[in-house]
Amino acid sequence: MATASAHLPAVSAQSAVRAGAAVMSLAGLGFVGYAVIFFIRNFTDSFLELGIGSGEVSVGKAQIEQFSPSLYHYISHLHIAVSGFIAAAGLAVACLAWFGVRHGQMWALVTAVAVPVLGLSVALPAHYPWGFDTLGHLGLIYLDTLIFVVGAALAYYGLTRSRAET
Repeated sequence: MATASAHLPAVSAQSAVRAGAAVMSLAGLGFVGYAVIFFIRNFTDSFLELGIGSGEVSVGKAQIEQFSPSLYHYISHLHIAVSGFIAAAGLAVACLAWFGVRHGQMWALVTAVAVPVLGLSVALPAHYPWGFDTLGHLGLIYLDTLIFVVGAALAYYGLTRSRAET
């Protein structure tokens, strides 16, 4: 009996690397997009991060500013700084994938994977004890991470297959 894979076209190692790198680059740009949203919300009446509302934080921008202008400015500066680091990490991942992984560089794949793993492993655990783990808040990051993982797996498959063939 023929298997389903016998009917699928063979994917070359190089096309798997190119497709995986493109998906990783797209996901890296997705991280940049999330950072832009994060940055913009700091300067709007929303102020709080995407997906964080009165159910998670009992006061808004005006109440924080009224309570303590210096605390408001401190929180605002953190929003700006974090958005900058998220955008920088996203740009680094996109460039590593596009200019390194796409050209068959395993070091670029390892580095492109390490950057979001480090960032997310530091940032995500703090969301759970205080109830900041809402779908609206983390959903886009989880979706973008899933897309990135698919691209990284495809690129890794292509890179290891390519090395095995040589």
